[in-house]
Amino acid sequence: MNTKKKALKAAIPHTIPVLAGFIFLGIAYGVLMASKGYGALWSFLMSTIAFCGSMQFVAITLLTSTFAPVQTFILTLLVNARHLFYGISMLKKYRGVGRLKPFLIFMMCDETFSVNYSAQVPEGVDKGWFYFFISFLNYSYWGLGSVLGGLLGNFITFNTEGLDFSLTALFVVIFLDQWKERKNRIPALLGVGAASISLVIFGPSDFIIPAMILILASLTLLRRKLDPKVEGDEQICI
Repeated sequence: MNTKKKALKAAIPHTIPVLAGFIFLGIAYGVLMASKGYGALWSFLMSTIAFCGSMQFVAITLLTSTFAPVQTFILTLLVNARHLFYGISMLKKYRGVGRLKPFLIFMMCDETFSVNYSAQVPEGVDKGWFYFFISFLNYSYWGLGSVLGGLLGNFITFNTEGLDFSLTALFVVIFLDQWKERKNRIPALLGVGAASISLVIFGPSDFIIPAMILILASLTLLRRKLDPKVEGDEQICI
């Protein structure tokens, strides 16, 4: 089995939870686009070129309102600012992947970050291609779901309120999988704690960025205890 096929085979199981969520959410997005007069082609182009998840749902309103480029830029930056922290966290993971790095950066999203960050590269599998296929498969699922939704949106209409909860459910599944697989659970607990504190202080609409900053600061301060390569001690397990 060649390098790429081996990496693809190893990557597919890690993307199954994302497949379930992205197909459903992508269909919801395509239906919403169709309801505003944008067909399957527009959904496909937005999902494959912009590929910005939650911002694509926000963009539906922007596309149907008065053109305001400055406000749109600021809103997009705020909504997707969390990707700055994703990129910093993946510097070590993506080191040495060569020509694949630009594609990995472009295809980064919340779910792909969660999977790539927590997934352990199987022995004998090329790291770069393993991360690439996880990223590409997730990217493809989102595009496929959007096209299906765009096509279905021409024939059916239904109340889409509450559909975005499936994204929350997807993150819960990824978190539980990480909780079961990883020996060191302190980072997961730090994430829950930081998010909870930020939610109480800043509220549900503004807590994400403060939570990311708090998580990054906590992991940096505790790095020597959490990373055995930094310090010779064994990992702390709970």
